[in-house]
Amino acid sequence: MHEPSKDSLPPAAQPSPLAASTEAQPSLVRRIIPVDRGEWRAVILSALYFFFILLSYYLLRPVREVMAIKRGYDDLPWLMTGTLVAMAGANPLFSWLVARYPRRIFIPATYRFFAFNMLVFLGLFYARKVVTLPENWEVWLGYAFYIWLSVFNLFVVSVFWGFSADIYRREQAIRLFGLIAIGGTIGAISGATITGWFVKSLEVPIPVMLAIAILPLELAVQCVKALLRWQAREGAAAGPGGAVAPREPGPGMWKGLELLGRSSYLMLIALYMLLFTISSTFLYMEQARIVAETFASDADRTAAFARIDTWTNVLTLTTQFFLTGQAMRLLGVGGTLCMLPVVTIAGFAALWYNPTFAVLQWFQVFRRGLHYAVDRPARETLYTVLGSDEKYKSKSFIDTFVYRAGDMIGGWTPKWVAPLGIAVPWLAIPVGAMWLTVAVVLGIKQRQKARLAKGQAAAIT
Repeated sequence: MHEPSKDSLPPAAQPSPLAASTEAQPSLVRRIIPVDRGEWRAVILSALYFFFILLSYYLLRPVREVMAIKRGYDDLPWLMTGTLVAMAGANPLFSWLVARYPRRIFIPATYRFFAFNMLVFLGLFYARKVVTLPENWEVWLGYAFYIWLSVFNLFVVSVFWGFSADIYRREQAIRLFGLIAIGGTIGAISGATITGWFVKSLEVPIPVMLAIAILPLELAVQCVKALLRWQAREGAAAGPGGAVAPREPGPGMWKGLELLGRSSYLMLIALYMLLFTISSTFLYMEQARIVAETFASDADRTAAFARIDTWTNVLTLTTQFFLTGQAMRLLGVGGTLCMLPVVTIAGFAALWYNPTFAVLQWFQVFRRGLHYAVDRPARETLYTVLGSDEKYKSKSFIDTFVYRAGDMIGGWTPKWVAPLGIAVPWLAIPVGAMWLTVAVVLGIKQRQKARLAKGQAAAIT
């Protein structure tokens, strides 16, 4: 009987460069910080990498939110549609880059491309001081910036998680992704805080935040390079029978779409993403309505949003540090994926019964907190059993285009059904039920793929 060679195995079945420690850590410490001795360098670099890309994004997110409502909230569905169109154009370009160059080139090139865009926008915002431009120039430029930043956000985060799925095995992802995500949470909090302080207290012009956001993006590039160097050293030290570096994505810019069309597993991940995003946008639209009806002044509304953000961050950090790894180990990836749909169904049912700001506030806090701390790490673990083409090409399409398609559907649907007297919760609860079903099936398929990869690995030992 022919036995598969090591080179024929998918990356998930190959030994990881992250070697487990031979020395057992104390059980209590191990439960809280489940990092083995040989993993610390990679985990710290990954956490810093995530910190820097979310710091860069959240330095600019408040700028985007201000520009999006220059003429009120009615234009938001159009901005979501424009973002989807931009994603349709950006995805083939990114796939071409991934198909043509190795990770050490296309990942830094992606981040530096967006950094160059920041300089272009900075120049455009100050162009009015040099030349005469139409009166509504800043409004349309602000809308362009909104669409661009919405593309930027999803691409830089998708590349981060794709790269992480290359470095960590499934078992390691279950233990470590929650801890790594803490870096991103701290980066998000820091970015929003710095922007508020710079703009309000130091009176730094808003467009200048674009120049400031370039630095953390370049620091993220340096983290990528350090991780690649570390990975290469670990692989060389392990020798021919030891660690094997993940394969580079193969040629073919449309390969990701081809794999998506042929894989029921990837289609389920895409459907999970679509239903998540539709429900998120439903809640976003309900939030805008309830806050507008509850609070009269901009100051009160800002304070209300700030409370939601504060409690969300507290819940996210607490959960990431103490519960994320535990939840995935106890419930499995599938069980963990079911948590957010269940909370979504219960939350919209509560809003249906009592559509007040108090209910909305705690629904948002629990839903967003669980998403950042538990759902996102579990969802990214799904990719650890796939090959490099799926991790970068298929994943980027799902994380960007499919995500924004859900945004567009969720943004326009409340407008379409409002004349019929249909409330958003009536739509959101069935969406949540479908989402929960997909999560259950995904969990089953993920376990099957993990067992198959483990069996293939055992066949060559």
